[in-house]
Amino acid sequence: LLPRMTDIQSIQTFGRKKNATAVARCVAGTGVIRVNGKPLHLIEPESLRTKVFEPIYLVGGNKFKNLSIRIRVRGGGHSNQIYAVRQALAKSLIAYYQKFEDETEKRKLKEAFLMYDRNLIVADPRRCEPKKFGGRGARARFQKSYR
Repeated sequence: LLPRMTDIQSIQTFGRKKNATAVARCVAGTGVIRVNGKPLHLIEPESLRTKVFEPIYLVGGNKFKNLSIRIRVRGGGHSNQIYAVRQALAKSLIAYYQKFEDETEKRKLKEAFLMYDRNLIVADPRRCEPKKFGGRGARARFQKSYR
């Protein structure tokens, strides 16, 4: 018999950056972390790959070894997707520890993430400002001419 969905220890969290949204499903498992079906070490662009590993480096890989995390990410550009993934990863670990482990351990994790980079927990509220009439951008105006 398959276990009922209520028996499985799972948590779902999200990370956002501009228009990119990453949804992480964290389940008690074997330490596999996948982003859109790909392992974490194959994530593109390569230059930002270390950014995705930051939550793991900060708290140590042994915190992740008994969890399986699957992340779906869509929208935004490449770098914004990377930032959304790292936020979803950090938030899923904290949410899992809060729900299924102890509160003091969760507080330590959250403190470590916040000390390093606040964007690992808190989403960046900045958005693109819409273009207005009378110019070619949000703030720039067309040059004034009298003749």
